[in-house]
Amino acid sequence: MTAKIDQALSTLIKISKTVGKDIALVQGGGGNTSVKTSDHKYMFIKASGTALKKMDKDKGWRRIRLDPVLSLIKDTSLAKMNTTARETEVVNRLFLACDDSKLSCDSTARPSVEAHLHALLDKYVIHLHPNAVGAYVNTKNGKRLLEKLFKNEELPHLWVPYVDPGLMLAKRIYKQVEDYQNKYNKKPGILFLEKHGLFISANSAKSALEIVGKTVKICSRKLSLTPSPRRVGKSLTSIKKKSKISVNNNTINEAKLCIRKAFFQATGQYTYLNFFLDETIAGIIKQITSSKNPNRILAPLPITPDELVYANGPAMWVPQCNSQAVFQKLKKQVNSNQKPALGFLVKDLGLFIADKEKTASVIKDILNSSLGIRIQASKLGGLVCLNKRQADFIANWEAEAFRRTLTGSASADSPELKNRIAVVTGAGSGLGRSIALGLARAGAMVGLADIDQKAALQTAELISNELPSSATIVLGCNVTNEDDIDNVFEYLINNWGGLDILVNAAGVAPAFALTDLPVDKWRFALEVNLTGYFLMARSAARIMIKQDMGGAIINISSKSGIDASKNNTPYNATKAGELHMGRGWAMELGAHNIRVNSVCPGNVFEGSKIWNPKYIKICAKKYNIKPQEVIPYYVSKTMLNEEIKGQDIAEAVVFLASDKARRITAQTLVVDAGQAMVR
Repeated sequence: MTAKIDQALSTLIKISKTVGKDIALVQGGGGNTSVKTSDHKYMFIKASGTALKKMDKDKGWRRIRLDPVLSLIKDTSLAKMNTTARETEVVNRLFLACDDSKLSCDSTARPSVEAHLHALLDKYVIHLHPNAVGAYVNTKNGKRLLEKLFKNEELPHLWVPYVDPGLMLAKRIYKQVEDYQNKYNKKPGILFLEKHGLFISANSAKSALEIVGKTVKICSRKLSLTPSPRRVGKSLTSIKKKSKISVNNNTINEAKLCIRKAFFQATGQYTYLNFFLDETIAGIIKQITSSKNPNRILAPLPITPDELVYANGPAMWVPQCNSQAVFQKLKKQVNSNQKPALGFLVKDLGLFIADKEKTASVIKDILNSSLGIRIQASKLGGLVCLNKRQADFIANWEAEAFRRTLTGSASADSPELKNRIAVVTGAGSGLGRSIALGLARAGAMVGLADIDQKAALQTAELISNELPSSATIVLGCNVTNEDDIDNVFEYLINNWGGLDILVNAAGVAPAFALTDLPVDKWRFALEVNLTGYFLMARSAARIMIKQDMGGAIINISSKSGIDASKNNTPYNATKAGELHMGRGWAMELGAHNIRVNSVCPGNVFEGSKIWNPKYIKICAKKYNIKPQEVIPYYVSKTMLNEEIKGQDIAEAVVFLASDKARRITAQTLVVDAGQAMVR
């Protein structure tokens, strides 16, 4: 028995990887495969939400007993339940039907919600969403066109009119398969599901794969499909030249700022923009541009569950990047209780996706597929979309809600800085590192700017280890160098599409008595602590003003900025200067809803480059105490008699960057456990 099980599982994995790697057949986590064991007692089936190409011997599948799965279809009591209760009960029973505790698999994985449908068909089942097939199952006369295409085949295919997915679809197919088998004495090998995709069923793995290839080939004959991205090996320059799309980074970044602003104004949500241009997208733009009615091709209702679940519906056609026009379209969706589009197809530019990088690449593949299908279906006889009731069913279907949680596109939590884009200078150590971690914990994407890139990489690793789904970018940057700063912000927008928060935290503290202070140390402190803050703030403000979404600039000053310390002339002067610069910036930028505030930390020792052994010895000499007594001495000077940690400063920064501080600007927040007071 074990050998047969191993063979069935290895065949399932092989089939899944073979079809899963072809983006023209399946996109994202869609599609399903199953293999029944020779004794017809069990079925190995893909786990819900798993990408076919990522299945292996330890994950991405479940073994399920066939009898209890088939009994679901015949259970008349289920049909009497309301939709939510029924589908929840089906999921629970599918879990109970799993029998693989002695096998090496993830016992928490959910078997495909289409398991009962697979159970009805032959030994090997492959369910895909090929672009070529999609053109026919999403066109008005698709059934008739497929009959003509496949009229010379030995046995006819089965056309399944649209039924809501889940148990009701399985019941419908059960009846059709039964009728087919009575008529032809054989189960159907090809099933076309209206507004859905393709099911292939065969008694051997080889036959199943061959039928997939043959079916797609037949469906492709009369279609002018755009190239599949997996075959694209050309440079962006050659794609632009061939497609007559002429863009540069500045144009792309302008579009990102435009779309991001419109998205924020329409939804109140922050997002980040990813840009894609490949041969497929270039071809799609060309065909839509030449169409007499682009809006008909991009009808607002979705054509497939994947397009709805992953991308909130079709990509929005943007003839020219005008934020007001994009805003109006998005606002109309929001006012109609629709989720805002996540894809924006901009004429003469490319495809912009409003989601995090990992998910955006999946959305891109799905939209590439659905856009091609829409174009071809429109040519074949007119596009057929899911109607509002059907779309609402899928949007509220428990199985799709579960799939959204796996992709990270649904979350019960809404961190206060979710999807806001931040840059922190000096992020490689000390306060900069603590602040970067605090912003990431609050949901922000964090650009880690530091002259020491190795240290910044270590910060990125710390954040990733604690928050695997977080997003960081390491930005090698000398804050006194204008070219470095220009490159930092260009790179940031190239990757994320905007800026919401700047935290100036990079700083130096050369400690000398006035009579011993070298002028080069004085000038060095001025350059880093004042010029660096100024240059970063100037570039950040320019972006925020252009973006027109407000923003927050936070200067990390010091208690020494309001209460001078001995033998610290450069630090005292520059930290006081940072406070006054910030107040002036707040006056200038308030009209753009850009808030500027400062945080004055007390003595923060953990991870600090300033509080190094040499500096501690200087402090010990200044107060005539031993080096090991320095930290306790400074703690004893606070009213709370508590050591200040990096997290304390990070939480103050998160507050000032958040909407909780939306009416606070030009202020100084002192976080020093009660040592200095603002005068």
